[in-house]
Amino acid sequence: MMAVSNLSSDVIPDSVMKANIAEIERVSLREVADVTDMAGLQGLRLKYLGRKGVVTALLREVSQQPPESRAQWGKSCNELKNRIETALEERSSVILASGASASLLKQAIDVTLPGRTLPRGGIHPIVKVSNEICTIFTSMGFSIADGPEVETDSYNFSSLNIPKDHSSRDMQDTFYVTDDVVLRTHTSPVQIRVMEGTNPPLRIISPGRVYRPDWDITHSPMFHQIEGFVVDIGVTFGDLKGVLLLFLQKIFGEDTILRFRPSFFPFTEPSAEVDIQCGICHGSGCRSCSHSGWLEILGCGMIDPAVFANVGYDYDKFSGFAFGVGVERVVMLKYGVSDIRHFFENDVRFLEQF
Repeated sequence: MMAVSNLSSDVIPDSVMKANIAEIERVSLREVADVTDMAGLQGLRLKYLGRKGVVTALLREVSQQPPESRAQWGKSCNELKNRIETALEERSSVILASGASASLLKQAIDVTLPGRTLPRGGIHPIVKVSNEICTIFTSMGFSIADGPEVETDSYNFSSLNIPKDHSSRDMQDTFYVTDDVVLRTHTSPVQIRVMEGTNPPLRIISPGRVYRPDWDITHSPMFHQIEGFVVDIGVTFGDLKGVLLLFLQKIFGEDTILRFRPSFFPFTEPSAEVDIQCGICHGSGCRSCSHSGWLEILGCGMIDPAVFANVGYDYDKFSGFAFGVGVERVVMLKYGVSDIRHFFENDVRFLEQF
């Protein structure tokens, strides 16, 4: 094959030109057919069709040829250029298709493999039981009310008939924000807020977070409580017992046995603690119930006339009862959890059991 660098030395005879073009075509098409990647293909494009390429050099020789040969020379060079361009485009399509196929093979999915399921979250046991409790009481005609978790001394203590010297006001029993502002120690302040703005009859429950500086297997500095109260004409302690019996049998089972023990709360009079019979020993006494046969579940009582006076209710006309249940306590008894701290450690092994 005549070297390209020698093309411009003399006028090339037609026979030599044709032989030279034929040889360039043969070599270029073979190189294009053998290339396997886009980088190599681009190199061949520059080699033959680039500004300093072989075919470009041939085209520059047109002006050096005799007038009668120029047309044929230019035609032959352009035909060579077109055949090389066509070969390059066809090879490019083949290389791209081959690369796409290889990529698809690498990404192929074996549809015979079992599927990979993503882990699903669940409802936290405290939320689950709290919702269950609310459902039970709303089915009995109770409405749900809410209130702030940062409370004034008046709503959290004074209006609930809790005197200034009461032990619950001590620093070791209450989180104080200021001297007159606390993190609420119970959801009972909602009772005052509702009664201040609403006339009887009332049937209200108030679920929410409460705060006390305790931390052991049965106490947490933040826990959940549901306050409930009823105010109407002629409400009796018997009504209170009937509501709580229905609630506890719904939450723990129809065979649940409960008892009322006299107690004292500043905002109820008379007051009582409610126990349920231990479901493990059925009252005979075991380690779970400290060998008493009973498990404490909630506190309750008839609303003290002093509380009615604080909200402007006529305590000679109206009567009512109130109760407060710790949600964590219910969950622990319902599912046999021995340490309240498990609920707040976010251990998936514990939570996925629910």
